[in-house]
Amino acid sequence: MRRCILSVAIFCLWLSFTLANTDDWSVAKSRHFIVHYKNAPGDFIEQLIEKSEYYYDKIADDLGFRRYDFWLWDNRAKIYLHDDAKAYQAATNQPGWSSGCAIMKEKVIHTFPYAKGFFETTLPHEMGHIIFREFVGFDNQAVPAWLDEGVASYQENIIYSMAHKLIAEAIAADKFIKLENLAKINPQLIKDDVSALLFYAEAVSIIDYLVKEFGKDNFILFCQNLRDKKDLERAISYVYPFRNIQELDRAWQEYLSE
Repeated sequence: MRRCILSVAIFCLWLSFTLANTDDWSVAKSRHFIVHYKNAPGDFIEQLIEKSEYYYDKIADDLGFRRYDFWLWDNRAKIYLHDDAKAYQAATNQPGWSSGCAIMKEKVIHTFPYAKGFFETTLPHEMGHIIFREFVGFDNQAVPAWLDEGVASYQENIIYSMAHKLIAEAIAADKFIKLENLAKINPQLIKDDVSALLFYAEAVSIIDYLVKEFGKDNFILFCQNLRDKKDLERAISYVYPFRNIQELDRAWQEYLSE
């Protein structure tokens, strides 16, 4: 019992809620995040910080980035917690179905209390984008959409758990998308849900293949080469036993068939 109470006390101290008033926003700070809010419930703010810190650690672990502690002190990510959906939409110009959005270069995430699907999908997805892009370069044109979205979606339990089944069905129906063609797709222009799900499932699957088959250290090295060389195939061939995208594609499909 004493151990439980001590753990709670340490956790509350670690959150180090520091309240301030800046342009009508109150502020709550944790190790990697600064949450700006106005009238949000206190228990939701605690939940938001707890979930955000959890995903920060999980994403760093999943991708092998644990040794790179990006978001400290003045470099912490900012979360703007608007009072409700209406205030969020007015501030961000997002559609009614949106539960949250991110400004990647500024490391800013916007949402509102109890937004549907935010903790399960939007928060880990957007954080995955930010952490990955901060590592390889926000303006790095060598990063294809499948890689960017694959890393971000790798953090979502829902799409990750569905990926294998969706891909198996696509292969059986002769609708599987080869990597070379996947690289030509802009996911923002996909019009139907089935095609969108397949794109994200395949993107997640490639990341899963690279991390599980060749390890997190090699994935870090791949990202470093992608950042430094700004050339996808050179980054792949430097780290992995593939000379080009076609060889990676064949090996990935053999992995899927097993």
